[in-house]
Amino acid sequence: PTGEYANEESRTASGERNLENPLAAVQMGLIYVNPEGPEGVPDPVASARDIRETFGRMAMNDEETVALIAGGHAFGKTHGAGPADNVGPEPEAAGLEEQGLGWRNKFGSGKGGDTITSGLEVTWTSTPTKWSNEYLENLFGFEWELTKSPAGAHQWTPKNGAGAGKIPDAHDPSKRHAPSMLTSDLALRFDPAYEQISRRFLNNPEQLADAFARAWFKLTHRDMGPLARYLGPETPVEELLWQDPIPHVDHALVDDQDVAALKARILASGLSVSQLVSTAWAAASTFRGSDKRGGANGGRLRLAPQKDWAVNQPAHLAGVLKTLEGIQSEFNAAQSNGKKVSIADLIVLAGNAGVEQAAKHAGQHVTVPFAPGRADASQEQTDVESFSFLEPIADGFRNYQKGHYKVSAESLLVDKAQLLTLTAPEMTVLLGGLRVLNINVGQSKHGVFTDQP
Repeated sequence: PTGEYANEESRTASGERNLENPLAAVQMGLIYVNPEGPEGVPDPVASARDIRETFGRMAMNDEETVALIAGGHAFGKTHGAGPADNVGPEPEAAGLEEQGLGWRNKFGSGKGGDTITSGLEVTWTSTPTKWSNEYLENLFGFEWELTKSPAGAHQWTPKNGAGAGKIPDAHDPSKRHAPSMLTSDLALRFDPAYEQISRRFLNNPEQLADAFARAWFKLTHRDMGPLARYLGPETPVEELLWQDPIPHVDHALVDDQDVAALKARILASGLSVSQLVSTAWAAASTFRGSDKRGGANGGRLRLAPQKDWAVNQPAHLAGVLKTLEGIQSEFNAAQSNGKKVSIADLIVLAGNAGVEQAAKHAGQHVTVPFAPGRADASQEQTDVESFSFLEPIADGFRNYQKGHYKVSAESLLVDKAQLLTLTAPEMTVLLGGLRVLNINVGQSKHGVFTDQP
């Protein structure tokens, strides 16, 4: 049951709640946090801990988090007009005839002033359809006491009847109310770090406006990938760190003759087929089709945090990168026409060379296509904390799992393949090919059904 999952399955042995990576919500059915407080307990300070964890997993820092909440709650209201038992089952559990109609609500008209969704009946400002700083003005301008919504949910109202009549009713012009707040709103006042930021925004509304615009843009555009993918006249000129910037290629690219020469140098370097292929896979396999992050472009495999991930076998990786960087330096220094090869391109080319060499050892001639044009990002262009969420918790292609998870290894493999946008045949052939090329983490023999890896 949902309640059991929310309250028991997410706990550690000591009883503390522990949200398993990469999940973002601590309770089933919620997108962010429980607005009444953790597990419905109206504790603003505890709520702040959940908020920080949840928004942190969306790569939002404290200032961005405060801006999103304070700016977002300048608008709108929540809905809890009557007892919660008036609301029918969620659409997934409702009958076939209810599909597409949302939650059935038998309270009054079931809509407008009788709407029940979250069960909380909160309006933060007197102008809920206009941008203002009133949310923070109310948050700090009143002292708050716990009350309950008409649906029985925990929420907060000004003490001693303060603020009565300040807020117009959303549906009946003859009615007015006091402002109200969620437990998660009070977190911005009673968490020390959030309070400091919130008071600064209270006293400097223009800072809130700018921070909200930037955080909202980040929230709604993080799945679009780097700035080069943006189209249209509203594409921003400024390139932001969370967009994982990669420098523009400002030099001539290698041609077919250069590619052949570079592959010969790579194969003569003493690096094994396994080393070449595993390094290329480590660089490329962080790609996520969901938000276009990761991948070989940028050459971030050589930077923190990726160079230190256990799945990449840091000591092994450092030796391979040192050799490839030496080949890169020698090649670039020998060019007189401005031609260069990036380490990002060279890592991919080395993987291709390894695959071709393995095929040759098996009596097959294979040429893996190669398209140059990748560039190398710097450490300063890499948000270490944000990139840390790309670390694989499991990579079935390398027979790796970081820890024990409730999700099966098979499911994690399929999820990895889906993020890489692989079809089932592509997943299968890659898995089999990588096994026989001996790229398992730690060179384990699990699944290596050959005596000539």
